[in-house]
Amino acid sequence: MHVVKSISRLFILTVSICVISACETNREEVMALGKKSTMPSLTGKGVTMLYSDSTILKIKLTTPQMQKYENTKEPMTIMPKGLFVIFYDQNGKESTTLKSDYGVRYETTKRMEVKYNVEVVNVNGEKLNTEHLIWDEQKKKIISDDFVKITTAKEIIMGKGLEANQDFTQYEIKEVTGTIRVEDNQL
Repeated sequence: MHVVKSISRLFILTVSICVISACETNREEVMALGKKSTMPSLTGKGVTMLYSDSTILKIKLTTPQMQKYENTKEPMTIMPKGLFVIFYDQNGKESTTLKSDYGVRYETTKRMEVKYNVEVVNVNGEKLNTEHLIWDEQKKKIISDDFVKITTAKEIIMGKGLEANQDFTQYEIKEVTGTIRVEDNQL
């Protein structure tokens, strides 16, 4: 009986030491946690942004929610609830639209990444659908390495990867996986 009590006390002592040492808090880890969670420097709801060049409207971006992070390694603007962009040609006429369920614009590299239900429609009515797209503002190109589907008046083209000009009037699918011809009244 005395041996059982001694073993029980030893077991409880061992478990207690393990629990106490497992609860030890590292001060540096706690301080680092506070640094990892960066708060946005600017937030907005129902935001519309207009970009112009020499008084000519070039881009109109609308988003239900925007978060701007300026105090990060790469300053960025996040649109967590989606966005809708209208691109205008040199005459100020609407040429292309882009919409998605999520977007982030990297300020330094002038690059926008959009994800989830991405749709681009050009002036000819040709439509691109994908889940991920990068718009390089400096090169004036849109790029995707994911599955893409392009719907035109006469066909539906599917593939993996795409490179196109900014207004989506010239494009190249990297790996075409299928083409479907469409009769006149099927779209």
